[in-house]
Amino acid sequence: MIGIDSAAAFEAALRDLPAADANARAAAEARQAQLTKPAGSLGRLEEIAIFMAGWQRVARPRIERGRAVVFAGNHGVVAQGVSAFPPAVTAQMVANFEAGGAAINALAGSAGLTLRVAPLDLDRPTADFTHAPAMSEAECLHALNAGAAAIAGADLLVLGEMGIGNSTAAAALAAASFGGSGRDWVGPGTGVDSDGVARKASVVDAALAYHRGALDTPFGILRRLGGREIVAIAGAVVAARHARIPVVLDGFIASAAVAPLARTVPGIVDHLIAGHCSAEPGHRRLLDRLRLRPLLSLDMRLGEGSGAAVAVSVIRAALAAHNGMATFAEAGVADA
Repeated sequence: MIGIDSAAAFEAALRDLPAADANARAAAEARQAQLTKPAGSLGRLEEIAIFMAGWQRVARPRIERGRAVVFAGNHGVVAQGVSAFPPAVTAQMVANFEAGGAAINALAGSAGLTLRVAPLDLDRPTADFTHAPAMSEAECLHALNAGAAAIAGADLLVLGEMGIGNSTAAAALAAASFGGSGRDWVGPGTGVDSDGVARKASVVDAALAYHRGALDTPFGILRRLGGREIVAIAGAVVAARHARIPVVLDGFIASAAVAPLARTVPGIVDHLIAGHCSAEPGHRRLLDRLRLRPLLSLDMRLGEGSGAAVAVSVIRAALAAHNGMATFAEAGVADA
């Protein structure tokens, strides 16, 4: 996946996706059936353990090199008044991440994850997509490859983002991928009022109208309506699939990065876990369209990968039970 040099190469990588290891899944299922508990009694924890086994290709998966990656980018569409904060906050928050002072620093540490921060040309916002493509083809490819390059060496990947204005871009991506108007997908984001939400909806509608007829491929949708950090998440998702690395998605923006891919290739979500359902109104609808069930629902709306990092603690619990419990034979317990 790293080194994709054209839109056609990206589309080809998206079509040629490896599957989970069926033998490892079967072995994990067999182990679950032998553990000292009624079958299915640990619910989704059992599903998570089997999911991880299939993608790690071992019957007893572990998280030894878990990584959270926060991609950051700036958006030209903020000129339309869609955010409660100025674009300068993106760089300020990146500095906070790097200094260790943000929520994601604390939550990644709590979940046993290393944290990588990847700012992408913060001094060059994307174009205002209401009257131009957000990125050139070269810029979009650069962002895809930046995302792909960030996955190397991980055995579990948490994907998050930072970018003032990116909830508007996410709403546009969701609408372009799954239909509807701006009002179906926008929300308050970082805290705009009802007038601000209406303005965001009209901006999304204007973008969809401007790009009508050119939103027919995943690459085209990402290039025209995305942001560098959103495109990087898409690149990381596809690269992780080729490396068979399971991915935990964060909130609305991270999920919207997958939407153009899933519209064409629904199976792209097979190696993904939705860490949580955020308070952004469109997120639940988007997860339904992606056919992803969130692990958590905590009314979070921060971004940064924060909700996904919290979900990793649940994943670790699932693997602890899977690997640490005794079997009926080991414990000398009758297996009904």
